[in-house]
Amino acid sequence: MRLTTKGRFAVTAMIDLALRQHSGPVTLAAISGRQNISLSYLEQLFGKLRRHELVESMRGPGGGYTLAKLARHVTVADIIFAVDEPLDATNCGGKGNCTQGADGKMGKCMTHELWATLNRKMVDYLDSVSLQDLVDQQRMRDLKEATVQQEQKSAVVAKPRTRRAVRQPATQVIA
Repeated sequence: MRLTTKGRFAVTAMIDLALRQHSGPVTLAAISGRQNISLSYLEQLFGKLRRHELVESMRGPGGGYTLAKLARHVTVADIIFAVDEPLDATNCGGKGNCTQGADGKMGKCMTHELWATLNRKMVDYLDSVSLQDLVDQQRMRDLKEATVQQEQKSAVVAKPRTRRAVRQPATQVIA
């Protein structure tokens, strides 16, 4: 079980959008450039996000995308499910027909409940993380990075002072 690039890219693009929409609609080309995600792939993802009413699109000059809801009302689970990302650790897709019994009937495998429980816990967790949570985390990382860069820049600019050579009075040697 893995989260594919579809889900990862959708979440990444939504964070990028949420961080930058305050200046107006954000173009997919801009997100594509910043996040190194194919523009055509983003177009597919945003079509699904729009159909699930997570984003709104504006056409024409100055157009692009904005969030359709406040970031605090969008969960990671909303994004993942909007782009049709399967989150299923079971072998049967949750149907309970994992294995064939001696009688020829399909039934649950011995570990079905384990994987089904993992599925529920994953969904619960992803449903507990809002887009706003991820935006806030990114802003904190950006702030820390900017602080470190500023400190490094200040350290380079502030050269250590060198001491001036102090002249010692000449001593005479008497022979």
